[in-house]
Amino acid sequence: MIVMHSSFAVLADGITAKPVIEELSVSVERVPKSFCFSSLALVAALALGSLSLSGCNESKSAVSTATKPPEVGVVTLATQPLALSTELSGRTTAYLVAQIRPQVGGIVQKRAFTEGAMVKAGELLYQIDPASYQAAHASAKASVARAEATLNAARLKAQRQAELLAIEAISKQDHEDAQASLHQAEADLAAAKAALETASINLERTRITSPIGGRVETSSVTQGALVTANQETALTTVQQLDPIYVDIPQSSAEVLQLRKAAASGRLKTDGDSSARIRLVLEDGSVYKHEGKLQFSGVTVNEGTGTVTLRALVPNPERLLMPGMYVRATLGLGTDPEALLVPQQGIGRDNAGRATALVVGDDGKVELRSVTVAETVDKSWRVTAGLAAGDKVIVEGSGKVRPGQAVNAVAVDLNAKVNAKPAPASATKAPAEAG
Repeated sequence: MIVMHSSFAVLADGITAKPVIEELSVSVERVPKSFCFSSLALVAALALGSLSLSGCNESKSAVSTATKPPEVGVVTLATQPLALSTELSGRTTAYLVAQIRPQVGGIVQKRAFTEGAMVKAGELLYQIDPASYQAAHASAKASVARAEATLNAARLKAQRQAELLAIEAISKQDHEDAQASLHQAEADLAAAKAALETASINLERTRITSPIGGRVETSSVTQGALVTANQETALTTVQQLDPIYVDIPQSSAEVLQLRKAAASGRLKTDGDSSARIRLVLEDGSVYKHEGKLQFSGVTVNEGTGTVTLRALVPNPERLLMPGMYVRATLGLGTDPEALLVPQQGIGRDNAGRATALVVGDDGKVELRSVTVAETVDKSWRVTAGLAAGDKVIVEGSGKVRPGQAVNAVAVDLNAKVNAKPAPASATKAPAEAG
């Protein structure tokens, strides 16, 4: 008769037991019943002991894991001087603009400029037919000559009348009439000269010249066109582009905050450097010439809530054109005790407010509400809620909660960014034992 005898083989880790059944070819008549029952009892005891040992080991491992605080990476804050700046959008505006309109009417004889070219102040742009104005000028000149002749005759007559009156050869009335004729002749001469001056001005205005130097735009008329004095449509426009203005709107709330910070001494301005700007062009390139703030608006725009700043920028290459969209980096001053917090250390609550997790002196996590101003590279400038010496969690914040004890480890984020990744090893990891 075959009897199945059970025993337990213990694995290498000492935790689980595996029954091993062996076949024993033993005659039943040779094995006593008491021995069979004893063997079964021994097997059961061994199995229970093995299971008990496994449960104890697992319990100890769980207790060890529960008592070990999680590890987080922290950055210790320190103050540092920081040059503050803001980037604002703006538009370029010509330094000088002259809209060319005729001041006398007539037919355009010629256009004397090339569209888009540079012209000098006083250079001829258009010539209006001067024939009628030349005739008017000649007529006015003749009127002056006639008035001068009349004046000379009146002056001689007045002198003779004065001599005759002295010997009482004429009446006093005749003398007064002679004096009145003299004054009238003088007034007629003055009027004639004024008419001559007007005729000369009108004749000169048939030559339309540029009042400023700059680039001339397209012409709205051609040779043979009829123009009128002071017409609404400009013949062309001349713009001076070197230097050039940049008009920049800035939030009135930000201007107010900066003025308060400067008044309290927290923000220090440094003379001319605080009024200089750098431009970023539409294609993303940085304009090489530095501009200078010339004017700050004194009135807030009711519609946009902004104040207009005007900067003067050199433009010798004529690269900047009126109406271009640019981004201006405007220097605002210096914060001597700025706190910069890596962006990984700043979060947001459900209401959208900025928060930070800080490891306190007792090694526990604290949740702080903070106020952030602007980004500086990959950091936030914090103006309230944190202080120098605070340890802000920048790694592992997702696995901790306020009030929890943690193991804070200092990390250098710059070193991690600059570190190059290690080359991959060609050796494969050994497979786990099945």
